[in-house]
Amino acid sequence: MKDTRSELLEKSPLQLMIKLCVPAVIGMLVIGLYSFVDAIYAGQMLGPNAMGAVSVAYPFTLINSGISTLIGMGSASVLSRAIGKKDKNTIDKIMGNLLILIIILSAIVTVCGIIFTRELLIISGAKGEILNLAIRYMRIIFMGSVFVNFAQSANMIMRAEGSMKKAMSFMAAGAIINIILAPIMIIAFGYKVEGAAFATVLSQIIQAVITMIYFIRNSKNIRFHSVKIEFSLLPEIFSIGFSAMLMQVMMFIQQTVIYKVASSYGGDSQIILIGAALRMQALSFIPLWGMSQGLQPVIGTNYGAKLYDRVKKSANTFIVGATILSLCFWIPFQVFPSQLLSLFIKDASIVSEGIDYFRLMYSIFPVLGFWIMSVTLFQSLGKGKNASILVIARQIALIVPLIILLPRFMGTKGVWAAVPVTDGIVFVITLIMILKQYKKIGKISVDNEKIVKNVV
Repeated sequence: MKDTRSELLEKSPLQLMIKLCVPAVIGMLVIGLYSFVDAIYAGQMLGPNAMGAVSVAYPFTLINSGISTLIGMGSASVLSRAIGKKDKNTIDKIMGNLLILIIILSAIVTVCGIIFTRELLIISGAKGEILNLAIRYMRIIFMGSVFVNFAQSANMIMRAEGSMKKAMSFMAAGAIINIILAPIMIIAFGYKVEGAAFATVLSQIIQAVITMIYFIRNSKNIRFHSVKIEFSLLPEIFSIGFSAMLMQVMMFIQQTVIYKVASSYGGDSQIILIGAALRMQALSFIPLWGMSQGLQPVIGTNYGAKLYDRVKKSANTFIVGATILSLCFWIPFQVFPSQLLSLFIKDASIVSEGIDYFRLMYSIFPVLGFWIMSVTLFQSLGKGKNASILVIARQIALIVPLIILLPRFMGTKGVWAAVPVTDGIVFVITLIMILKQYKKIGKISVDNEKIVKNVV
């Protein structure tokens, strides 16, 4: 039986996409179920204000996602290229370095998050009962920072070594526990929002413990050899991980601005609608992110092994697959908007108000498959700057000004229109950058062939 490295270097890109992406997509979809389930239970069991509170709080959970992505994706990129080069010294440093960085950064988030919860939520435009409920929910979530950050970042390491099914099963275990615990804890806390928060934290603790046991006892290639900061790895980890983290941090800023502007133009009903729509966006985007996790070890390992033609062929295959996957979400968004919004909102009048807005927001959603695969390609090649440009363009540089400006001409509709306008512009920018990168890879491939011929 071939080892993981051999499969990444020899199997067809289509076979690799199917083998790596199915468990990766399911695993990442499971991650999205945490906040998705909290919003549904809050909306159905506690009412629209509780759903609005959980939704307003959601962008601030992206602070933790940013940390886990910074360390996890940066370490995963270093790891996959080290596997391609058979660099065991680097491989042995990965987990100990990851753990200590997660502990330090998570402690900072927990302390600052608990102290400044109210101030953070006020920035998003939350007020009244929605604000008070969001504060109670968010403080509990911040308490679990170290567990979610370790579980998610270590899961990225598992995917980078090619253990997609194992990574998926760990994520699935955490999500299933959360789904089971949420209604139980809500009832136990007297139908209060704290129950949903505690269910989320407890499920993350269990997942973190399972993950830790795996890397201590079961992983064949990647284990804890020493728990310390490996300063030689930090520049590369932060360079690559920064662009991945930006996607989370900028989403936090973006969604905070969306809630603020929507609240000023449409009040609580717009906060509730935007909250439901953004939950659907998060859930639909996460499988694409999962698919990109399947692409990352393929690109990193083949690039490290200097198989440049396979790099381009693999990227193209995954781009097509991601576009097809995005269509699987786009079609229901356009055909069943009322039913999807009703998952979160019981009030039929609010649902009716949001149908056209919902369709508008997701009108060109399929282009995001190309965008996320391109970002991952640059990250996997060690081109953190290019990845950062694409992330910043979509997550903040274009959309935030549009969210502020368009409502002045279009009213509330402008808040929703800012999303597809941004995605259209970013698609063109991404296409130009990818074509340039392909030319560079082609030149490297030709130069490499010339060197080999001269040696022979």
